[in-house]
Amino acid sequence: MYRRVVRCLLSIVMLTSLAVAGNVAMAGTARADGCYTWGRSLSQGATGEDVRQLQIRVSGYPAYGAVLALDGSYGPATAAAVTRFQQAYGLSADGVAGQQTFNKIYELQDNDCTPVHFTYAELNRCNSTWSGGAVSAAQARANALVNMWKLEALRHALGDRPINTSSGFRSSSCNSAAGGSATSRHLYGDAIDLTGSPTFCQIVQRARYHGFNEILGPGYPDHNDHAHLANRSTRFWSAPSCGI
Repeated sequence: MYRRVVRCLLSIVMLTSLAVAGNVAMAGTARADGCYTWGRSLSQGATGEDVRQLQIRVSGYPAYGAVLALDGSYGPATAAAVTRFQQAYGLSADGVAGQQTFNKIYELQDNDCTPVHFTYAELNRCNSTWSGGAVSAAQARANALVNMWKLEALRHALGDRPINTSSGFRSSSCNSAAGGSATSRHLYGDAIDLTGSPTFCQIVQRARYHGFNEILGPGYPDHNDHAHLANRSTRFWSAPSCGI
């Protein structure tokens, strides 16, 4: 009889412990997402594909004149970008990507991994296959995704005012028809032309903080009617009418 009572008590204790542990695990796990779900908190020293996926989404927060490497390694630059992202959205800003940070990202993205205010379709008015450019279709599409997250950061910094894209990826034939340069970054899928409000000068001035190495605008030849943002290996900013 005594042993039976002891076994019963032990069973109750074990079940209670499991229930508590389950609640703790659920409390510390960010909700699932249709695009990508992070399964652990990330901080300096972490490596892996989950880090690279995070870097894509905070690539618009590298600080003035910088570009965040998408290398899957959580170093000081990634921690700083995460901190700026957290500050931008009023989160606890500690440079550690945990549940709160991931949940904000989930709110900001659609199930195809694009940010809620931009789509693949508007970054590619040339053809639906993303082919015919200077890189593979897959790479052009991947480049466009990174640019969309940078645009999302730029849009938020400009007061969440809509910004309109007029051109993104171009195949060689589309680029030729548009009168684009033979070395245009549009051929790589990592260039965007923007029109409408905010003003072109507001766009290019603010874009310097959001990971674009190529910024062209009013005062630069053939760029008085749009703002051009792109990525390249070296910095080239020119918008003389805007003080750049």
